[in-house]
Amino acid sequence: MTHSHSAERSKPNVVFIISDDQAWTDYGFMGHPEIKTPNLDRLADQSLLFERGYVAAPLCRPSLASILTGLYPSQHGITGNDVDGNNRRAELDKPLREQFYKHQNFVKTLTDHGYLAHQSGKWWEGSWKDGGFTHGMTHGDPERGGRHGDEGLKIGRQSMDPIKSFIDQALSRAKPFLVWYAPFLPHTPHNPPLEFIKKYDNKKLSKDEVKYYAMCEWFDSTCGELIDYLDQKKIRKDTLVIYVCDNGWAAASTNKQDPHQRLWKRYAQRSKSSPFEKGIRTPIMFSWPHKITPLRSQDLAHAIDFFPTLASVTDIKTNIDLPGINLLNEKIRKARKRIFGTSHSVYNMTPGDPDGTLQYQWCIEGNWKLLLRHNGLDTTFYKQLHIWDKKPVRLYNLKLDPHEKEEVSSENSNVTERIKKQIYQWNLVQQE
Repeated sequence: MTHSHSAERSKPNVVFIISDDQAWTDYGFMGHPEIKTPNLDRLADQSLLFERGYVAAPLCRPSLASILTGLYPSQHGITGNDVDGNNRRAELDKPLREQFYKHQNFVKTLTDHGYLAHQSGKWWEGSWKDGGFTHGMTHGDPERGGRHGDEGLKIGRQSMDPIKSFIDQALSRAKPFLVWYAPFLPHTPHNPPLEFIKKYDNKKLSKDEVKYYAMCEWFDSTCGELIDYLDQKKIRKDTLVIYVCDNGWAAASTNKQDPHQRLWKRYAQRSKSSPFEKGIRTPIMFSWPHKITPLRSQDLAHAIDFFPTLASVTDIKTNIDLPGINLLNEKIRKARKRIFGTSHSVYNMTPGDPDGTLQYQWCIEGNWKLLLRHNGLDTTFYKQLHIWDKKPVRLYNLKLDPHEKEEVSSENSNVTERIKKQIYQWNLVQQE
């Protein structure tokens, strides 16, 4: 398909910033008392900010796959991080990736309509070329450490120059562009520069908190460098900046009062890999000067909404049935009653059998959140995250109890049964 030069330039540039392993609470603009995020605070002030944003899964690979496709893990087939815990990833991943790439994603959609697109950071699904990018860093060769994103993971930790060079190239060609900035930050290894460590190294915080908090600020500084470059090039007004985190994370020491935490030292239970708020909740931001009015919204937002929102913003017809909504349409998002998601085992993915590793389905309806337990295959050490969560149903009132400390299903049986039915209906629709 051919496009006129003017038509291409009328479309906004898109900069997609994706944090990696950061709890929804861990930003200045979300009220954290210690963590400093001045650049993201500034972005939040300039954004339509959804404080109640959610991802489709509490693990990076299925979460990113849902962001890309606008589909739930059970629909696109990427439900965990690996087929198994061994090193046969190239062989074992092949049928999963073949299944995954049968679905459209917003990168291919944009590049099919004249965009240049650059991949950096996390990228599980092979090479950047496989995803539809025109430029990128991840080569996707498992023999060279291609699990998380190999060369792409250098972004942010070492330099922002690959992205800056790409932006310069796109501008020189007068092309609209997409930047996928998904750095390995604040993800482990927690090895931030000393300048950030010094800010948090005090007697009040444990060692793992100090390092993690410093990582959050380091990540924030890279976001500032990227946004400042848009300003330097005088293209900020022509650029839509989107922000989300792939899944939550919390330092293990923050949960030391729970006796089960002793069994799991990597990070706090009920955070990453779990369907609790510190696993799936994230702020979601859309910033586009003079086009999107800054606002703090309590409307429910979901990662599956990015594809339909981008399609609307760029005026591109997708011709596919997507379950998400255009988040920039206030009337549509106000009409939304509930959102859904899942949590699966990190390993044991099987093509054609997404329910085989299903641990939870969840639904948020207004201020209510229901967790519906499943007993899918889980032979990994991650099963310890659910060691005390064998209860078939858990209900929380997020307005009164945003950190899910009090389970209230027994005293709200009508609510529990109503939302259970909604989950069953949602599950049937997915399987159609």
